[in-house]
Amino acid sequence: MTEATHTSQTPVDARRSAMGEIDFQIMWNRLIAVVEEQAQALRRTAFSPIVRESGDLSAGYFDYDGRMIAQAVTGTPGHVNTMATSVLHFLRLFPASTMKEGDVFVTNDPWMGTGHLHDFVMVTPAFHHGKMVGLFASTCHFMDVGGIGFGPDGRDVFEEGFYVPPSRMIDAGVVDQTLIRLVRANSRYPAEAEGDLFSLASCNAIGVKRLGEMLVEFKLDNLSELADEIIARSRRAVLAEIAKLPEREVSGSMTLDGYDHPVTLQARLKISKEGIELDYSGTSRISARGINVPLSYCQAYSAFGLACSIFPNIPNNSGTLSVLKITAPEGSILNAVRPSPVSSRHVIGQMLPDVVFNCLAQISPDRVLAEGAGALWNLILEDGHDACVTEGITNTQQFSALSVLTGGTGARPNADGLNATAFPSGVSGVPIEVIETITPLVYWRKEFRANSGGNGKFRGGMGQVIEIGHRDGHPFYLFAALDRIHNPARGRFGGSDGAPGKVSLASGKTLNGKGKQLIPHGEVLVVETPGGGGYGES
Repeated sequence: MTEATHTSQTPVDARRSAMGEIDFQIMWNRLIAVVEEQAQALRRTAFSPIVRESGDLSAGYFDYDGRMIAQAVTGTPGHVNTMATSVLHFLRLFPASTMKEGDVFVTNDPWMGTGHLHDFVMVTPAFHHGKMVGLFASTCHFMDVGGIGFGPDGRDVFEEGFYVPPSRMIDAGVVDQTLIRLVRANSRYPAEAEGDLFSLASCNAIGVKRLGEMLVEFKLDNLSELADEIIARSRRAVLAEIAKLPEREVSGSMTLDGYDHPVTLQARLKISKEGIELDYSGTSRISARGINVPLSYCQAYSAFGLACSIFPNIPNNSGTLSVLKITAPEGSILNAVRPSPVSSRHVIGQMLPDVVFNCLAQISPDRVLAEGAGALWNLILEDGHDACVTEGITNTQQFSALSVLTGGTGARPNADGLNATAFPSGVSGVPIEVIETITPLVYWRKEFRANSGGNGKFRGGMGQVIEIGHRDGHPFYLFAALDRIHNPARGRFGGSDGAPGKVSLASGKTLNGKGKQLIPHGEVLVVETPGGGGYGES
């Protein structure tokens, strides 16, 4: 059997499959094509720009028992890995034996979904010849879910937006119009919210249809044998990679800016023949503001960090995840309990791969990079209607834009870091032309931030400099959830730190990295994203 690649995601195993190697490879690649078409359908029909332009989504196929079997290449770790847990929650509340053909289930519960209310998860059972043969699940980010807006200022999850518990949105083909009306009534952009709901449902329906075609073509009643083989091969392959590492227990930590005081992320990593244990005991307790992380999101990005460094060529599924045990104390910032505010959970959660690398650097230094910018520098920019009214400005345009900005990654053991690259989230930026078309905002400047990467044998990746103003000079709001301003990315093995991030006005006033802030009339917002740390001594 040929070695796996990240693109094909082929499970690696030296032993011959009972179903035949050629049959297995053909069916595996066909299944990946099915879920990738599912993801692309969502991306092409979504209303939210961050989904349509940046790929902030996930899609995958799960078996009857809720095991994640295949995921689309398109998507983010925070969505894909949390979805693996989310499907199990749906099956607990709606057992597979009670599901009917034409049913569709949905939720945006942060503790049963991806960690905050802005992401909706949808699950659709797939039937073939009247029998259930699995489930398709998908996730995407919604522009607006009411509340105070997409920022970290909430004091609990109830302030952050509209909550939809796990619900049957479509019952045997009949849409629950009450649920649709409720979602519309609780969004500032009701048409977009409804559109994204049906985009999720449609992409799952495409997955169901393509799976049915696959079963007919291969003359199968179900994919049980293929699913078992995928899970078993992936698990064995991961254990084989882990066995190449010494059995050790190490610790690593990181300090971040936090909201109103610094946050410490503390991890203990234990490697054994049975798998990997990662425990975050010693991590800071929950914050009073919305930078807290539900455990599923913590597990998602921690697992991604382990996968990147130890088994990058093995597909991500329930077999792969089964050898990883990731825990955090309840009530810590990485295991926030309901109803903690969690809207900006990414600003902490996306830093976890770097914490994992800090541990692994003590065991296998050639597998990890230096610290990078980590979390996305998402700029949530909205109209300043209230400020305009105060100033006597009328006929202002309502808008809400999520501008995805990135910093530099850490330098690698054998190469410079990547400039302005979204790691670990993997999303792409929303093009300036799109934002300038749908809002009155103007990007006066967007370029690499010179000398922002840390020096070393290999240089850290550069961040960016961006300047944004209102076309008519009107005031507008920034919802900031930005880090690495007071605690920049650290270099590794003698490399220097990356440049810290900064957010300010063109007039010189420095803004806070967290919270809702007004960009005054005639002002220009200046954003400097962080650089990555250097690797090795120069």
